[in-house]
Amino acid sequence: MPQPTPRKPTLYTVTADSLVAIDLNPRTRIRPRTKPRPDAGNRPPGPYRSLFTVSGTRAFTAGNLLARLPMGMFGVSAVVMIAGTRGSYALAGAVTATGLAATALVAPWTARLVDRYGQARVAVPATLLAALGSLALLLCVRADAPAWTLFACCAATATTPNLGGMSRARWAHLLRGDPKALHTANSFEQAVDELCFMLGPVLAAFLCGTFFPEAGTLAGVVLLVTGMLLFVAQRSTEPPADERAGRTTASLLRAPGIPPLLAVCLAMGMVFGAMEVVTIAFADAKGHRSAAGAMLGLQAAGSCAAGLLYGAVKQTGPARERYLWCIAAMTALLTLPLLAASLTGSLWLLAGALLVAGMATAPTMVTGMTLVQERTPEGRVNEGMTLAVTGLLGGIAAGSALGGRLAEHASATAGYGVPVAAAAVALMIALASSGRWNRSPRPAR
Repeated sequence: MPQPTPRKPTLYTVTADSLVAIDLNPRTRIRPRTKPRPDAGNRPPGPYRSLFTVSGTRAFTAGNLLARLPMGMFGVSAVVMIAGTRGSYALAGAVTATGLAATALVAPWTARLVDRYGQARVAVPATLLAALGSLALLLCVRADAPAWTLFACCAATATTPNLGGMSRARWAHLLRGDPKALHTANSFEQAVDELCFMLGPVLAAFLCGTFFPEAGTLAGVVLLVTGMLLFVAQRSTEPPADERAGRTTASLLRAPGIPPLLAVCLAMGMVFGAMEVVTIAFADAKGHRSAAGAMLGLQAAGSCAAGLLYGAVKQTGPARERYLWCIAAMTALLTLPLLAASLTGSLWLLAGALLVAGMATAPTMVTGMTLVQERTPEGRVNEGMTLAVTGLLGGIAAGSALGGRLAEHASATAGYGVPVAAAAVALMIALASSGRWNRSPRPAR
């Protein structure tokens, strides 16, 4: 049996660029061997993956997301439930406005108790009380109780803790000393806010329309309580309580830089409230009122995407300077819906303009919350962010009323002047107050 021809040895030479194997057998060709590719598993994780390498962060984020989703459900559910049984949108709007006003009054006190006694000790009973208020509202509507009972029940829901503020307080505690990671965390939380307020109304409308009018409220209560219990169960990530926070008589309204920030939040709230009402009025005037939800959803989607992108980009310069640029960009982009509505009257162009305008919302809110955290005394972070949210709620209520009145008595197109003007006011306040936002040691309690 013939023996196989022995293969000639291979000579390896190293060059500057690659490793080349030269086979001395003349019947074969020279073939390059490229450098081995680095293992993809050795690459450093991205900014958002790095956030969740800390133990407990995924669990508290999941619980907070479940509990925060109903915040976008309760308003729509209450309107559908009350208007469907009582036949009055005016009554439904008045009841939900009462709950909003009560929340603006009660939320800062609830936040102060959370800072003083801890999230688990305060948030659970406060959430249960709010859940009972929602269930009582449901029963009163079903039982055809007097109208005043609806107002009382809705006011009882004001004890709902500021879920976004508590989550941001945990990130601030876990990432203290790392401003880059904290910026990413704040961007993530803002994207979660936009996601909840984008999906919440859609989910509520689906449940109320598919099953029964009270289904949205009932599902919201279950999600709120379940999510809150999961959130507070993660004790390892909870910021420590500071009993001095609740005993101090000094108001955060006196902290340097806080009043103008709250004024900006009030103006920003007017932007959001007016934009929502005017967009609904504009779509209704064009005979496509049902399209308003999708158009507002595009605005929220743009803000959500921009928030995630903003958190992944490395930031340069102090937050106060970025805040000015963000508000200026938002003011400029908000003119696009006004131009689209006035010049063309096209719902498609208006939807695209709202998508672009929404992209400036999240970066502005993220930077504003960063400034609030910087200017809030240590140990009262949750209270400071709750005050900012309260300012937003007050602005939303005022913007809704003003935008709706202008859209009704003038035109829906003219109503878009309200968010543009409110954004311009926010920019002027920020320009006049930027000197007070220089980073300095937090004021003493």
